[in-house]
Amino acid sequence: MKHGKQYVESAKLVDRTKAYDMNEALAVCCQTAKAKFDETVELHVRLGVDSRHADQQVRGAVILPNGTGKNVRVVAICKGEAAKAAEAAGAQEVGDTDLIAKIAGGYMDFDVLVTTPDMMGQVGRLGKVLGPRGLMPNPKAGTVTPNIGQAVTDAKAGKIEYRLDKQNIIHVPVGKVSFGPEKLAVNLNTVMEAIAKAKPAAAKGTYFKSASIATTMGPGIKFSTQKYGV
Repeated sequence: MKHGKQYVESAKLVDRTKAYDMNEALAVCCQTAKAKFDETVELHVRLGVDSRHADQQVRGAVILPNGTGKNVRVVAICKGEAAKAAEAAGAQEVGDTDLIAKIAGGYMDFDVLVTTPDMMGQVGRLGKVLGPRGLMPNPKAGTVTPNIGQAVTDAKAGKIEYRLDKQNIIHVPVGKVSFGPEKLAVNLNTVMEAIAKAKPAAAKGTYFKSASIATTMGPGIKFSTQKYGV
């Protein structure tokens, strides 16, 4: 793969033979940000599990203490008192069968979809539309809940979902370069601790195989996971 001039220059700042201390890795990561926009800092963790087995799935959600740096657009599929709570919490759009039909028709101008358990039977029909985009509500992620107002509040405050892909890797954002290393460290540590606690009982051997961070346009920077003890 041929990289651009800015990427090549950024890559010179990184020692690829080294697993940095987390704080040092974040400092270097911020230095590699060369784009004209505020780049997202992304975490990539390879785990020693097998996602093909149901008892080795790793999935959950966590609120980033310093947020994501993004204005999160939340829509809620619910009715009655739950709809009032979603509106009060700041959902950009609230509805039930009308909103389901709108999404089925191609409406996708949102980042998070939350719903109540009683609506999941109907929301489930949107699986083919929402699933590939990672927008399908799920109880483990806290996006299917009777407490819809809190779900909207959490999503807007910086709640992110983490889950394994087919290569047993988790990819999640931990903030923006403009946050600086200290705020990014708080967010990153929060995510890593959540993933450590989510270790399946069926997982054997080394849990954290490798971990790296990178800006949207920058090179990957490996960091040590030894402090998490798994």
